[in-house]
Amino acid sequence: MFTDHLGRNLISSRLLALACLIFAGEVMFGLTFHIPRYFRATILEVFGLSNAQLGDLFAVYGVTAALAYFPGGPLADRFSARKLMALSLFATGIGGLYLATIPGPLGMAVLYGYWGATTILLFWAALIRTTREWGSTREQGLAFGVLDGGRGLVAAALASLAVIAFGWSFPAEAESVTAGERLAALKSVIHFYTAATFVAALLCWFSIPDRRAQREPSRMGTFSGIGQVVRAPRIWAQAMVVVCAYCGYKGLDNYSLYAVQVLDMSELDAGRFTAATAYIRPVAAIAAGLMADRFNARGVIGGLFIAMAISYGALSQIAPSPDLLNILYANIFISYFAVFGLRGVYFALLEETRTPSHRTGTAVGLISVVGYTPEIFFGPISGRILDHSPGVTGHLNYFLFLAGISVVGVVIVLILMSLLRRSPQPPDS
Repeated sequence: MFTDHLGRNLISSRLLALACLIFAGEVMFGLTFHIPRYFRATILEVFGLSNAQLGDLFAVYGVTAALAYFPGGPLADRFSARKLMALSLFATGIGGLYLATIPGPLGMAVLYGYWGATTILLFWAALIRTTREWGSTREQGLAFGVLDGGRGLVAAALASLAVIAFGWSFPAEAESVTAGERLAALKSVIHFYTAATFVAALLCWFSIPDRRAQREPSRMGTFSGIGQVVRAPRIWAQAMVVVCAYCGYKGLDNYSLYAVQVLDMSELDAGRFTAATAYIRPVAAIAAGLMADRFNARGVIGGLFIAMAISYGALSQIAPSPDLLNILYANIFISYFAVFGLRGVYFALLEETRTPSHRTGTAVGLISVVGYTPEIFFGPISGRILDHSPGVTGHLNYFLFLAGISVVGVVIVLILMSLLRRSPQPPDS
């Protein structure tokens, strides 16, 4: 009887820890990315930014994040995830309080640089390592699929609530909105995401087990093992898979602007539309994770890149018209599904590349510092594509750019498959 009670407690605490990882893993990036993604047109108007200028802010974030990813990996291999994650969330929430003051261009640049450090250095590798440990060696696809799928569900729920908060101050007749009403609506969204970030910090403090990551006795230095990871070609190939997949994910950020400028939606309707599409993420991520466990992650990733290339290629050729709207919306759905599926499984490759568990954080650091470089270059490039040819033409060129990146992703997967066939033994451990 005592054993049964203990078993139930262990299962309960394990599920609670996973739920906390899911919630914190998405809320962490709400202030930085959700608000510009779901309320892009409003952000541009209130802060007086062009697409290129907003892209440059993301580049500032990307540079700081790139500097934080690699040292964050070894730190996650050594220190308690509970403390690392809670501190990161609290620091990020402080930035949300500053965002609500509507800072100028310099203040925004400093804020995004600050967020690049707070959301990554102590948080990201700790999240990935804890998730890998949560799943068994045969359930890595499920573990990461549930993580990203759950994050998608959290993102969709938060976005839906944010749209409701936005709608309280935004008039039903979009044409009659005043600058004050638009500002009040945006501030309500900022305050909502800031509060959610502080709540996530508390949940991590009380829900994540307070233990240090397991290390081999011979690995005494915090930054030991970096050389072996850097010399592993398969790790670099996985990093390039993440680059291409993350470009696809960043590509979703402009869908709300596409809805306003091309589909003739209001700012509120565009927010509702993009918030609704977020519900695709849990289905896509979990489905991709289950398929990765049933077959293999690299094959699933290759198929998703092909689907991305086809959907973005179609969107680059379809100018909206009543006769083609169904085809347009179908390809939008496919692009969302493929992108969210990729996010659910690309870290499951850690098991297929036979990365030693005690080097998970270090490997994640290298993969992330390379894989998330789109934070640096994607925003400035895409913003300039859209600004160079305003309206429909700019968006068609933008989708063509994404289609090309998807084709590169297919090629990288083929290279990774070749590396795994030629070198079946694990990297130096």
